[in-house]
Amino acid sequence: MGDSEVVEKLRALVRIPTVSHTDESLIDPAPFEEFRRVLAEAFPLLHERLALHQVRDHSLLFRWEGSGEADPVVLMAHIDVVPIEESAPGQHPPFGAEIHDGAIWGRGTLDDKGSLVGICAAVERLLEQGFVPTRDVWLSFGAREEVSGADAAAAVEELRSRGVAPWFVLDEGGAVAHEAFPGVTSPLGVVGVSEKGTTTIELRAEGRGGHSSTPERGGPTARIARAVVRLEKRPFAPSLPEPTLELFTRIAPHAPLALRPLFANARRLQPLVKRALVLAGPEPAALVRTTMAVTMLSGSPAHNVIASSATAAVNLRILVGDTVASATEHVRKAIADDSIQLDLVDVNEPSPVSPTDDPAFELITSTITELFADAVPTPYVVMAATDSRYFTAICPRVYRFTPFRMTKAQRESIHSHDEHIGVEDFLHGVRWYTRLIERLPA
Repeated sequence: MGDSEVVEKLRALVRIPTVSHTDESLIDPAPFEEFRRVLAEAFPLLHERLALHQVRDHSLLFRWEGSGEADPVVLMAHIDVVPIEESAPGQHPPFGAEIHDGAIWGRGTLDDKGSLVGICAAVERLLEQGFVPTRDVWLSFGAREEVSGADAAAAVEELRSRGVAPWFVLDEGGAVAHEAFPGVTSPLGVVGVSEKGTTTIELRAEGRGGHSSTPERGGPTARIARAVVRLEKRPFAPSLPEPTLELFTRIAPHAPLALRPLFANARRLQPLVKRALVLAGPEPAALVRTTMAVTMLSGSPAHNVIASSATAAVNLRILVGDTVASATEHVRKAIADDSIQLDLVDVNEPSPVSPTDDPAFELITSTITELFADAVPTPYVVMAATDSRYFTAICPRVYRFTPFRMTKAQRESIHSHDEHIGVEDFLHGVRWYTRLIERLPA
């Protein structure tokens, strides 16, 4: 299977609008069924020689039997994508999978069909060569990742029921990130060893409502607006969890001369490091604090009606070291208004921290060094949520790394418009997955 064939397979799968919704009644099953059919046609050996178990409606769990009895590994990706915002000013159709300027443009190229096709292409090529892995390799492809659906937990239960205790699990989350840190010109091969917890708190203010011609002070919308402003003025205090301190230690030799002493001595100079990161912009600041984003607002149903109820959804990404309880208490104190009700919509604590002084982590990072010689491999805390967090129930070594080069603009395009992946970067990622499987020890 040549490189051009692999590229066309990715394009074919990106064109299928496998959009997931929190309300499952809104999900169209037809694209997911088409995706499975096209995937089977694209990778016939994989489907012929690996055992397939379907998880819930559309998620897939493959077992590639290895030659030895050592603990298996799990390679993960997801099938679904987020809905399209019709008003977004995209350059190219979100499901067009068009090639422009040496890149494939489309929803899912980075998040996460690029990884899924990369894994499948690596397996298919190795099968063509008659290769047998030294241990079992499981492929877990979820169909409800973008909505924190039940599929990943169901896959974990399926593996648990079979007595599968993985050596390590690898999912999306990191990347070969260019422009990742101010002043650091080398790309960083960031491997997520934990991820922030994701929790949404709904703020609700109640009132009498009425006609807009006779407004009263302090109505529900005014109180919600005041609460939102107060939250922005009271961010969480910065903190430096161990993976972030290790990140600074590793990138210190690649930092500008003026910053090297600060990064190299990050453990001793934590107050200075925290202050510098908070001032460096939203991406570095998110490394060192629990973040809050007001994502949804609601109020009156009509222009001339005063709302009797107003709400704001506050999405929190909870840093390792904080908890849902401590974050909720911070929000409560920040808004300082007992008339506003706080309701937890979903609750996910930060994931356990996976080890970095470990052969599994070394295998992943040394494979990064082999395929991306200019990259600096380093652990970090993933700021988004992935399906891999469910796998911590059966495995202490859960890592997040996507083997694609990504610029800052590309990272910003995820869940936004103009998502794209370089053709050569995608093919290099296929080679990375291939080498990882080849290098699995007995």
